[in-house]
Amino acid sequence: MSLVEKIKSLCEEKKVTFAEVERKTGISNGQIRRWDNSSPKIDNVRKVADFFDVSTDYLLGRTEVKRYTEPETIAAHHDGEDWTEEELEEIEEFKRFVAMRREARKNKEN
Repeated sequence: MSLVEKIKSLCEEKKVTFAEVERKTGISNGQIRRWDNSSPKIDNVRKVADFFDVSTDYLLGRTEVKRYTEPETIAAHHDGEDWTEEELEEIEEFKRFVAMRREARKNKEN
């Protein structure tokens, strides 16, 4: 999916138009549609990502993870390095496992 297609999908989810996104982010009128044929400024990509509360990596197709977990919800990485995609997925798997175990305990108690 291209950058413009991703933004279009996010617009549909949030029920806004490209024009509204451009107006609210200070991007020139009609600019987003042109990104299929030209490279956007990174600052504009960042503005759109912030508007939709997604990562720039998601917009650029580098990941399917829309947003990274807030740092305060994850224990600090042991060596101070950023989390890798693999580590983030492992954390998500662990969260699903914990939720499943909680549900099983809850069902057992009832």
